[in-house]
Amino acid sequence: MPINILMPALSPTMTEGNLARWLVKEGDEVHAGDIIAEIETDKATMEVESIDDGVVGRIVVPEGSEGIAVNATIAMLLTDDEDATALTEEAAPVAVPEPATALSTPAAPADGNGEISATPLAQRVAGQIGVDLNQVRGTGERGRIGLGDVEAAAGVAVPASPMGTGEDRILASPLARRMAAEAGIDLSRVGGSGPRGRIVKADIENASSAPPAAARPQARTASVSPPAESEVVKLSTMRRVIAERMTESKTTVPHFYLTVDCEIDELLKVRAELNTRIAPDKISVNDIVIRACALALREVPEANVSWEGDGGMMRRHAAVDVSVAVAIDGGLITPIVRSADTKGLVEIAQEMRDLAERARDGKLAPEEYQGGSFSISNLGMFGVKQFDAVINPPQATILAVGAGEQRPVVKNGEIVPATVMTCTLSVDHRVVDGAIGARLLGAIKRYIEYPPAMLL
Repeated sequence: MPINILMPALSPTMTEGNLARWLVKEGDEVHAGDIIAEIETDKATMEVESIDDGVVGRIVVPEGSEGIAVNATIAMLLTDDEDATALTEEAAPVAVPEPATALSTPAAPADGNGEISATPLAQRVAGQIGVDLNQVRGTGERGRIGLGDVEAAAGVAVPASPMGTGEDRILASPLARRMAAEAGIDLSRVGGSGPRGRIVKADIENASSAPPAAARPQARTASVSPPAESEVVKLSTMRRVIAERMTESKTTVPHFYLTVDCEIDELLKVRAELNTRIAPDKISVNDIVIRACALALREVPEANVSWEGDGGMMRRHAAVDVSVAVAIDGGLITPIVRSADTKGLVEIAQEMRDLAERARDGKLAPEEYQGGSFSISNLGMFGVKQFDAVINPPQATILAVGAGEQRPVVKNGEIVPATVMTCTLSVDHRVVDGAIGARLLGAIKRYIEYPPAMLL
């Protein structure tokens, strides 16, 4: 009998994902280990391998579909001596959630039997051209009203936009949708250059770079233009998960904050000397902060802990695994420098450069960003002087690093200039008390202000 290819769970917490792209089509012969599809999770785009040899008999879930539940059937594989007739015994295909319509779309009116069945596009167009769906006869499956039915009722043709295989959705890659949402681009006005008119990243980039239409000159007596309509944008999977986790953190984790100012003139001097000698493997200030935090956690192991749930338990970590926040399209991700206390500055710099590049390309494996016992969030490169970071559960601590800037400080009774960087430690009071947090932050400050101590 046919083999069901299921939506994989690419991480322990994954419950659904988006089917970004099929790399095979029905009728293609595949072998175990062949890459057949790309799945988009909240953190990355991962490749899916065929689980056996055979022929792709049916693609159940089309590419571009979103919100596919883990373990749902996405395709069927025919093995030796099987033909298409074997597919008749399959279970009903998984239902693919339809994209939510804009809030301005009028709901389909109800009749005596309940809601009228109409595609989202038919509802939207009917509202725009003033067609009453109660008066439209649907020609689709079980009488569902489609775009053609609305056009026939109105006696007009609706201008075509680059649509996918289904009339109720614009065919676009998940990345293109995110980019369009961030840039405020209407996908219905973008021409797709991908297969079957699919809108891809390059199309959004071209639309973003296109010069705006020339504005019509207005007379001085012209009336004030009405305000532009706002737009409701569906959250990406990553943005939704971030929202859920940060809400959970701020509502269930009792945060408290500790702040110190670190003088980093010595750090900058040591960094410049090291980079002169070890180029091109440049060491950043953030690399030194990672090393400082790792050594401080080894010195104060009571802070290298995490909350273990509601059973009155906490976990004491044997390894010092430092998560580092990296901004990517649509959100952020925290790749982990494992056993950072055992690695030198050059090794940390090389590893962070590789992790950050693959994070921005969506190529990290789940084990490279899940876990960790401590986090660092550095906004200094954006000129932010000081901020309070939100703890990433179940971790108990996160260090917020601000910009290094020239400030007046008092030394030996005199006011002198110094380069100062403000660091704020957010702490989970359930497992780390104020004194332990203060000891940890004091150790971090000591290593930052005197980097040669990292060699001891």
